[in-house]
Amino acid sequence: MGKTETAMVSIGHWIDGAAHAGNATRSSEVFNPATGEVVGAVQLADATTVDAAVQAAVRAFPAWADTPPLRRARVMFKFKELLEANRDPLAAAITREHGKVFEDAKGEVTRGIEVVEFACGIPHLLKGEYSEQVSTGIDQFSLRQPLGVCAGITPFNFPCMVPMWMFPIAIACGNTFVLKPSERDPSASLLLAELLKLAGLPDGVFNVVQGDKAAVDALLTHPDVAAVSFVGSTPIAQYIQNTATAHGKRVQALGGAKNHMVVMPDADLEQAVDALIGSAYGSAGERCMAISVCVAVGRIGDELVKRLAERTRALKIGDGMDAASEMGPLVTAQHRDKVAGYVDAGVAEGARLVVDGRGHVVPGRERGFFLGGCLFDDVQPSMRIYREEIFGPVLSVVRVPDFAAAVQLVNDHEFGNGVALFTADGNTAREFTRRVKIGMVGINVPIPVPMAFYSFGGWKKSLFGDTHAYGMEGVRFYTRYKAVMQRWPGSIGKGAEFVMPTSK
Repeated sequence: MGKTETAMVSIGHWIDGAAHAGNATRSSEVFNPATGEVVGAVQLADATTVDAAVQAAVRAFPAWADTPPLRRARVMFKFKELLEANRDPLAAAITREHGKVFEDAKGEVTRGIEVVEFACGIPHLLKGEYSEQVSTGIDQFSLRQPLGVCAGITPFNFPCMVPMWMFPIAIACGNTFVLKPSERDPSASLLLAELLKLAGLPDGVFNVVQGDKAAVDALLTHPDVAAVSFVGSTPIAQYIQNTATAHGKRVQALGGAKNHMVVMPDADLEQAVDALIGSAYGSAGERCMAISVCVAVGRIGDELVKRLAERTRALKIGDGMDAASEMGPLVTAQHRDKVAGYVDAGVAEGARLVVDGRGHVVPGRERGFFLGGCLFDDVQPSMRIYREEIFGPVLSVVRVPDFAAAVQLVNDHEFGNGVALFTADGNTAREFTRRVKIGMVGINVPIPVPMAFYSFGGWKKSLFGDTHAYGMEGVRFYTRYKAVMQRWPGSIGKGAEFVMPTSK
């Protein structure tokens, strides 16, 4: 990424309740992945622009934190209403810059709205506890209070949903927020900012800075940023955690994944194949919850691979705005080539490439960043295509002899984001749920993304920090706990006490 001379639409920032051009010394091209055409130039913020956004949030914080939670919730209610009314424009912006099919983009918006719905209940969620007479004449209670300025750094694959995993709860809790979205698909963030303003959110409470690593580093080291939320790859998540914590910040960093789906011999094979096709190739595999490894247990491997191959070859690939498309392009030409490179590596390492999607061309969209569905069989745990997150439409089949070997395979991987088990046996499901070392588990559910009133996050190298995203974990992350003990003069005895207070 660097300076560009594009004459396309300039995509800037949102600071203190208004569009903000920034210094405009650097920009980056934004593409429509289906056509390969440049559709805009996003301005890349420097430290000065980031500071302007943070200072706007600093100024807005005292009044917003002092706003009663019920009034903050009413802004969220109005925001939810506006999101529902503008679902299609938001989805179209996502499809135009990311490439995922339009119905998938609408689903993304819907899952984001669900977190806003959860945030509407913030008066209840912020309630503390109260105990009277914990000692003679003394009562105790607890409070949850906002942190201050919070920052969110979000990935390209969900430009609407993942930011809404963060800022609705952060703002409802009384914080102010600075969002740094992906520079690959930046427009959705500005639409969200406009809708928040229409909902009645005071200026400065929500801000957007577009940018690359320079903007990220400015947020991670800024003395007025109290907390940082991140979703992205594991190496960057580790960097985020190390840098932000070194500067005294609270950090919630969600990293990469290698999600397995274990198919038992007693599973309904048709249902399992449906689940694998949708979860492996939906959104061109550009999901942190995509299934990228199928674990075939026992005798079912041959028939499973046969059916997967037929369905993979039959995928309808095209422009995301075409209602007939089941899978769109990858986000950039560079990413498409990177994913194709993994396919090359899998072949070189000895995996059997059953379906080869390299070189796939969509008629009328020859310049688009397309890659067909790829299916590998006989994949071994030592291979790169098994060990590393590919983030593309590549499904690897690993064969194991029994249930114990399947559990061991899943648990031995360094990532622990999501996993699925397809079986008709309740005891097998129960044992799997208990023994598997993964943060999110689906039983006959291929993409077990928790509902907004639960929380999202993995184990091992899929999560850095000790709190998951949204749900009550999100409320805890965006607030500080305060314990208060109180008594009144009439209950206080005479004389100083020099011993550790105990209940009397």
